[in-house]
Amino acid sequence: MDMNADTGDVLEEVVAMLVGVVGEDFLLDVEVGPDTTFNEDLALESIEFVVLAERLQRRYGERVQFAAFIAGMDLDQIMRMTVGDLVRHIESRLRPAGV
Repeated sequence: MDMNADTGDVLEEVVAMLVGVVGEDFLLDVEVGPDTTFNEDLALESIEFVVLAERLQRRYGERVQFAAFIAGMDLDQIMRMTVGDLVRHIESRLRPAGV
């Protein structure tokens, strides 16, 4: 696991995971970036969130706990969550202590 991944690397990895979850054909009409919302832009279903969480777990291990990240949000925050929000969470969890 690369603990020093930069924003571009993490964003690329998250986008690749999303392609795997929702399918490349679906994303042909959507340019996924930091401001892309999971609900409105990607229309992710709850089962797709579960699959995404599993892929995040496999890639980043215990440090990036998607379920705990979402558990700290209310429904409105979850509905407005962007790819950038997730990338920032991943980066904050991968950052060495004290940085």
